[in-house]
Amino acid sequence: MPITRPLSLVTGASAGIGAAFAHALAERGHDLVLVARRAERLHALAAVLRESRGIDVTVLPCDLALREAPQRLCMELAERGLAVDWLVNNAGYGVPGSFVGNDWRTHEDFLQVLLVAPTELAWRLLPGMRERGYGRIVNVASLAGFVPGTAGHTLYAAAKAYMIKFSQSLALENRAAGVNVCALCPGFTRSEFHDVTGTRAIMNRLPAFMWLDAAEVARQGIAAVEQGRIVYVPGRVNRLIKALAEALPDRLALWLGSRQARRYRRG
Repeated sequence: MPITRPLSLVTGASAGIGAAFAHALAERGHDLVLVARRAERLHALAAVLRESRGIDVTVLPCDLALREAPQRLCMELAERGLAVDWLVNNAGYGVPGSFVGNDWRTHEDFLQVLLVAPTELAWRLLPGMRERGYGRIVNVASLAGFVPGTAGHTLYAAAKAYMIKFSQSLALENRAAGVNVCALCPGFTRSEFHDVTGTRAIMNRLPAFMWLDAAEVARQGIAAVEQGRIVYVPGRVNRLIKALAEALPDRLALWLGSRQARRYRRG
């Protein structure tokens, strides 16, 4: 059974979907551990949540691109006596341009943040959840993990596809122990993601019905993992896109995806 005041750790909590998860979990009465690189933003968010919700908020600034970061983060939690009940692996970003158009360190950091860090955090925090008989893990993947890969942002879809498959296996391994795992797969979400990648002007060409608010994505993600959903795609339009991508022959899906992607690609 869940404890009275669960403790939730949210990575990438300084903005976008991560900040939305922090607000939504705080509204449910969770204490929080906020993780991201931008310490000032984390402290500002923590102050708001403490004041508005009366919860305990721990701020742990951390660059998950560093190989030792997940271990250090979990050691800090242990030293503070903090047992994590909910893990929201949200930290992520995109790398625009072609695969060979970026240096290897750029790709290495990307893989560390989007693949290695969330996998290691789950590995380190799962034993405690299993021992207590209660836990929730939300791995923020993407609709991109289902649709055909396209030129540009070469590693993004591949990384998100990994998170979906990883979540499925993890869910099946741990549900009998009281731990629910969900791959949350949003499509286009209003956040800073496209500002950071420099593609905001291009993405603004998309029609309004294609977009979801970060708060709605977080709300649906929380509901999905509580219901035991293993993979969840928020938004009817996104679910339709997923169904079409899975139904079409590979060659046709790749052709259509490539044709559309050229309209919204930088580099």
